[in-house]
Amino acid sequence: MMNLNLIGYFVFIGLMVFIILVVGKICYRNGNVFVSELIPGHLELCQQINKSLLIGYYLVNIGYCAVNLSFWQLISSMPTLVEVIATKMAGIIIILSGLHYLNIYVLVTQIHKLIKQQ
Repeated sequence: MMNLNLIGYFVFIGLMVFIILVVGKICYRNGNVFVSELIPGHLELCQQINKSLLIGYYLVNIGYCAVNLSFWQLISSMPTLVEVIATKMAGIIIILSGLHYLNIYVLVTQIHKLIKQQ
């Protein structure tokens, strides 16, 4: 019986790092607008906050991917390999989207609070 776990790890890590980097870059580039609405007139501070959010995003997602590898079953066939990679990637992508919408919700509610105070 052949063990395909090592191949699966490399494919999974490669695909997830690509997805994490692309999504992080998009959110970072577009996130400056939201952060600058929270703290108008402090562009440098907004950029530093956005950079901190990006670093936190990378650390959470890459850490979760690494932990996820320890829960893999023994993979002995190509169909199982594809199934495991797809399932693990789907779980992480769902978590990514949940975190993204949570961040947007928090930012929007904070902006609304600031607008009501003015």
